[in-house]
Amino acid sequence: MKAIQIKEHGGPEVLSHEEIDVPEPQGGQVLVKIEAAGLNYIDTYHRTGLYPVELPLTLGLEGAGVVEEVGADVDDIAVGDRVAWAGCPGSYAEYIAAPADKVVKVPDGVASKVAAASMLQGMTVHYLTHSTYALSSGDTALVHAAAGGVGLILVQIAKMLGARVIGTCGTAEKAELARGAGADEVILYAEQDFEVETLKLTDGQGVDVAYDSVGKSTWELSINCLKPRGYLVLFGNASGAVPPIDPLLLSQKGSLFLTRPTLASYTLSREELLWRANDILGWVDTGKLDIRVDRTVPLAEATDAHRALESRATKGKVLIQP
Repeated sequence: MKAIQIKEHGGPEVLSHEEIDVPEPQGGQVLVKIEAAGLNYIDTYHRTGLYPVELPLTLGLEGAGVVEEVGADVDDIAVGDRVAWAGCPGSYAEYIAAPADKVVKVPDGVASKVAAASMLQGMTVHYLTHSTYALSSGDTALVHAAAGGVGLILVQIAKMLGARVIGTCGTAEKAELARGAGADEVILYAEQDFEVETLKLTDGQGVDVAYDSVGKSTWELSINCLKPRGYLVLFGNASGAVPPIDPLLLSQKGSLFLTRPTLASYTLSREELLWRANDILGWVDTGKLDIRVDRTVPLAEATDAHRALESRATKGKVLIQP
């Protein structure tokens, strides 16, 4: 089968289009013919070595497809089921042997491509808004990269929960997308100081929570945007890794809370995974949540997809199709 692998760390040029063996499902696994794989920023962290991985590695953690074979000790997934997953390495490929307890069935009304685009980012937003800082009516949230794949979902779900959303974006075109998703106000960070603008928009009070996936270039100003006892939720490093933070800074800025969560820690059990995935796919199925796919690229062009993502040229989700 065809797959995208890395044999060394580096830029997008290290992605290699390879011919490898189709995996055989072991006990507790299902063999899935992949219809689409999702591109996520974490894939670039694996590629660069920011998050250490063993090499060679078939990239990709997210996708959707049709079950072709079922291993021993699998009872609730059958051949022919359409399934989706997140957190399963090896998704940039034509087939994957995925742990059965990591896949979920896709509703009939949700296309496989949309399911592939929903899982990792959708469940990330679910834990961010329901568990890390549980948004409720009357809260104000600052959402960075509000027109990205995660951002557009985060804006929609925050509004679903009754929060006021202040988004940041890099261009006027992206700002329109964020407003279309429901953002109450949008700050163009390339033209405006988002700290100053956020404090203006909140009458100097600040926000209850800042959801920051940008990292190095934004975290200090994000802290300054918070109310006393506010939450800074760092969940990405698009501009680079955040340096070590002195806990005394959180005290000085108003007894703030700082967290760096991961999806793996919020899907520790099958029950928690199903709660998050079924909510997301259910909202997509009923039209409550719109997943914007920016582009779909062939497997052989994954290098170009990585370049587009890292240059901030994407607006919504990028899919890779075997």
